[in-house]
Amino acid sequence: MKIDTADLLDRFCRYVQIDTRSDAHATTTPSTPTQWNLLRLLEKELKELGASDVAVAEHGYVFATLPATTRKAGVPTVAWFAHVDTATELPSAAKPIVHRAYDGGPIVLPDDPTQVITVQSSPHLREAIGCDVITASGGTLLGADDKAGVAIVMNTVRHLLRHPDIPHGKLRICFNPDEEIGLGVDKLDLAQLGADVGYTLDGEAPGEVNFETFSADAAVVEIRGIASHPGWAKDVMVNALRLAGKYLASLPMEFSPERTAERAGFVHPTEVAGNSERATVRLILRDFELDGLAAKRAIVEEAAAALRRAEPRCRVDVTFREQYRNMRYWLEKDMRPVEYALEAVRRAGLKPFTTAIRGGTDGSKLTARGLPTPNIFTGMHEVHSQREWVALQDMERAVQTLLHLAQLWEEKS
Repeated sequence: MKIDTADLLDRFCRYVQIDTRSDAHATTTPSTPTQWNLLRLLEKELKELGASDVAVAEHGYVFATLPATTRKAGVPTVAWFAHVDTATELPSAAKPIVHRAYDGGPIVLPDDPTQVITVQSSPHLREAIGCDVITASGGTLLGADDKAGVAIVMNTVRHLLRHPDIPHGKLRICFNPDEEIGLGVDKLDLAQLGADVGYTLDGEAPGEVNFETFSADAAVVEIRGIASHPGWAKDVMVNALRLAGKYLASLPMEFSPERTAERAGFVHPTEVAGNSERATVRLILRDFELDGLAAKRAIVEEAAAALRRAEPRCRVDVTFREQYRNMRYWLEKDMRPVEYALEAVRRAGLKPFTTAIRGGTDGSKLTARGLPTPNIFTGMHEVHSQREWVALQDMERAVQTLLHLAQLWEEKS
């Protein structure tokens, strides 16, 4: 299949220049008004491409339909998802740089020369020698997570609408906000989507298909001390900030992200805020199994209990919130969505593989809500950092994978 890579590159480079950073402290959906800029652009471009039923829901979900081209009855409706927001840690609005026919040398990002990408620091980069590698300029995220997914879906839509001879069932498109803060599909109306199976385009290495994620909880530890004028605080003040520091220091490092890999879960403090009277510690808890997640909750609780024992005058409250669950629990009951994705990867000329994601996708929640949604690669690497990069040829292979996937669901129905 001949893919229009010029269109794919143009879309990606335009999309990453739009600021879509999400905000975990916001109470709106989307969490930031800038996400609307890309969402409205995608609405406009889908209409221009000729997609049907293009609509934008109240909370920023952009929908579109590609009508079935097959005469077969009973072909499942397949949905493709990509999220428009970028991670909260760094600015977005990238200045993309295309490194044509990458030669294998160090890539020094000009806006911050301390940010260097090498084949040693990013091993997958060695596989991209000779490819067109896209980076940011060093001061921002690139935003390939997940604007590579957005561009891949849009390029695939364009290809299918220009080639109605390709047989496929009804396809639904959904672009959503706020995946990076764990709220991406919370307000999505599955009845309005109207799909039988879904796929997120939010994976990394070429050929990768994911059907297993972490299970995830959030924890909030509220510490209340005793306020006093610092000039007369002796034997009176209980400083909540100092207690927060003690709390953090008591968390075992062997369960931190810095010390864990592969299938080991972690307890990760993400934010501390407050003053001498009140302090708040926010954490995320991750594990692939529910009993492991329960053990992580126990670590958080025991650290709080120890703080109460050490300083009886303080008050320490702990609350937990479920974020998402390992989608394997549902997908393993019917592996067809995964098997078809793996076969589509093979037909695209790649060696398929699966790996458990040390994180989550919108597919985690979609699957738990009854829409089986594995995850497919986009080619993005070093995400959530200034050194994020993607190769155009890997995005092209993702487009080819989607084209084969659409045909497989028709073929096997």
